[in-house]
Amino acid sequence: MIAFRNFALRRGERLLLSNIDLTLHAGTRVGVVGRNGCGKTSLFAAVLGEVDADKGDIDMPTRLRIASVAQETPSLPDSALDFVLSGDQEVFDVIRAEAAAMDAEDYDAVAEAHQKLDELNGYDAPARAGKLLHGLGFGAESHLRPVSDFSGGWRVRLNLARALMKPSDLLLLDEPTNHLDLDAVLWLEQWLLRYPGTIMLISHDREFLDGVCTHTLHLNEGKAKLYTGDYTSFERQRAEHLRLQQISFEKEQAEREHLQKFIDRFKAKASKAKQAQSRMKRLAKLAGTEAVRAERAMHIQFGQPAKLPHSLIRLNQADCGYGHTKILDQVGFGLEAGDRVGLLGPNGAGKSTLVKTLVGELSLLDGERVAHPDLRIGYFAKHTVESLTEGQSPIWHLKEIAPEAGEQVLRNFLGQWYFVGDRAFESVDGFSGGERARLALALIAYQQPNVLLLDEPTNHMDMETIESLQIGLEKYPGTLLFVSHDREFVSGLATRIIEIQPGGGIVDVHGDYDEYLKSQGLSV
Repeated sequence: MIAFRNFALRRGERLLLSNIDLTLHAGTRVGVVGRNGCGKTSLFAAVLGEVDADKGDIDMPTRLRIASVAQETPSLPDSALDFVLSGDQEVFDVIRAEAAAMDAEDYDAVAEAHQKLDELNGYDAPARAGKLLHGLGFGAESHLRPVSDFSGGWRVRLNLARALMKPSDLLLLDEPTNHLDLDAVLWLEQWLLRYPGTIMLISHDREFLDGVCTHTLHLNEGKAKLYTGDYTSFERQRAEHLRLQQISFEKEQAEREHLQKFIDRFKAKASKAKQAQSRMKRLAKLAGTEAVRAERAMHIQFGQPAKLPHSLIRLNQADCGYGHTKILDQVGFGLEAGDRVGLLGPNGAGKSTLVKTLVGELSLLDGERVAHPDLRIGYFAKHTVESLTEGQSPIWHLKEIAPEAGEQVLRNFLGQWYFVGDRAFESVDGFSGGERARLALALIAYQQPNVLLLDEPTNHMDMETIESLQIGLEKYPGTLLFVSHDREFVSGLATRIIEIQPGGGIVDVHGDYDEYLKSQGLSV
C-alpha cells in the first residue's frame, strides 16, 4: 500500500500538487493522467525519493522494491542480454561469479554459486531476459551485440527491458510505449497484465491505458483524484462528476440568493429578527460548492502557407542511408498538395531515414531528390525538443525566428499553444517533455511551412494536446507526412499510408489506416 498524506510538491516556484490524500492498494494498475506540466513525472520522482515533498509524506512499506526506466543509457560494451540481465542485479552477480569460478577452475565456488542461484530461482534468468528482448522487438542475432551499437530509440527499449527484469513490487513507467512499434506495444500490454505488483503508468495512448489500467489518477490544477476503472471509464465518471457539481453549484447559488434576499429585507424588523438570524446561520453553513471551471482550450493552428505548389517533393529511384550503409532501396514516391501520409513500419526499418532524406538532411546514396523552388518544410524530429536553448523562454525562442514581430503578437500566438501569461516568459528548463514538444511545434507553425514532416510528434504529449494537435493538422491546408505509433492519431489523420518493410522496400497503400489494416488481414 502506498499512501500520500497531505502531500504537496513544487517545481521551482510553481506549486504542482497540494493537499493530496489518497491510497494506492497493492496490485492496482494506475494510469496517471493530466495535462503536460501538471506534475506526473515529478510525482514519480517523489515516489523514487529523487525530490522531496514540499509538505506532507508518502508512506510506503519499508522493503518495497521499486523498478523504473532509466532516462539515459551510457555507451556500454556489455551485450544487450547482459545489460537486461543486470536488471536483476543479485542474480547477475551470482552468474558472473559462477563464470569467474569456472574460468579459475574453483569448483567449490562454482558449487556455491549454483546453490545461490537455486535459492534465488535464477537458473532461468538468461531465458527471461531473452524473452524480454524478443518481446520488445530485438532479433536473436542482436542479443549479444554491445549496447553501444544501438541507436537511442533501441537503448530506450533496453532500459525498459532492464526495468521489467528487475524484481519489484512497484513498477513506475513513464511513457513506456514511446519508441515502440505496434507489436511491441501489444506485447508489453500483455506482460503488464501478468505483473503481480502495483503499477503506476504515464501514457498518452488511450488504448494502452484502457488495456492495462484498473484505476486512473487524474492530476488537475494542483489536485489529484483517484477513479476506479480504465481511462474511458474515468472520462465518463469525470464528466458525470462535473455535471453533478455544476447542478449542486447552481442549486446552492439559488438558495444563497433566496436567503440573502430575506435577510436584507427583514433583518431590521424586530418581528422578523429571529427568522433573519436563522437564515444567516443557514447561509453560513452552505458548503460553498465551486462552479465548474472549464479548462482553457488549446487552439493549435498551422497557418496558410504563402505558396502551395501542386508537386512539392519527389524521390526517384533513391537509395537512402548513412555513409556507405544503404537502408532504403530504390524509393520512388512524391508528396503533392493536400497529401496526408502516415509513415508506418517496424522500428529500425528506415522511417526516420526516409524523413531525413525528404528534408534534405541526408544525402542520397543514389537516385535523385526533386524539390519545388517554393518548397518550405517544417520538420519535427525526435531530437527537436533537445534543440531548445536552456535557460530561455518560449517568447525568446519565438523572437529568434521573428525579431521584427511585436511582443503582443508573439504572446497571442503562444497563447494559442497554451503558453499563457507568465508561462511565455518561463525558462524551458522546467518544462516537461510534452511542453517542450508543444513549443517546438509552435515555432514550426509560426514559420508557415507548406510541408510538415513530423517524426513522432506526439511523444510525451498529454491526450488533450494530442487531440488539439490532431484538429489543427486536420485543418492545415498544406501537405503532411508523419511517423506515429499512436493508432488513434494515425487513424484520424492519414488518408494515405506508406509502409516501410524490413529489407528497405516501401509499399504505398494509397488508402487510409482502415484500408491498410485490411491489406494486412487485420480487423478494422
